[in-house]
Amino acid sequence: MDAAFSLAAAVEASAFGQAMRASIWLYPLANLLHVLGAALVVGASATFDVAVLRGDRASRFVLRAGIPLAALGLALQIVTGVALFAAEAGPLMRNPAFLAKLAFIAVGIANIAVFHAVLNPRAQRPLPKGARVAAAVSLLAWAGALLLGRAIAYV
Repeated sequence: MDAAFSLAAAVEASAFGQAMRASIWLYPLANLLHVLGAALVVGASATFDVAVLRGDRASRFVLRAGIPLAALGLALQIVTGVALFAAEAGPLMRNPAFLAKLAFIAVGIANIAVFHAVLNPRAQRPLPKGARVAAAVSLLAWAGALLLGRAIAYV
């Protein structure tokens, strides 16, 4: 854990971390784009997950339409999350809500990998039985990450 704290201190002390704190525009812009990314990830994922849980035949259409939106949202989340982290890495590494958020994100990303690699939803008709479990895990992981992200400021 000491290595993680050392890395966080280095990131925060970096020119990028300093720029994120010094600029009147960078941090608010990163924050706004982070919220947009969250809306895309959670919105697209939740729409698909609910369709899978309900057994809707439309889930295949939602999968095709939603993946690019969710991928864009996740990319925005990662880029802006790194930027926001750089601004206050030290305090974030001591924040239990932030650490729990990272765990939920890891579960969400692992779930995506398993869903697409193991369940292969594009190749199977109807969706495999494990798809409902993956959809429930996805809903919990992304909603948890979203809620914990908001809790960071209050913990």
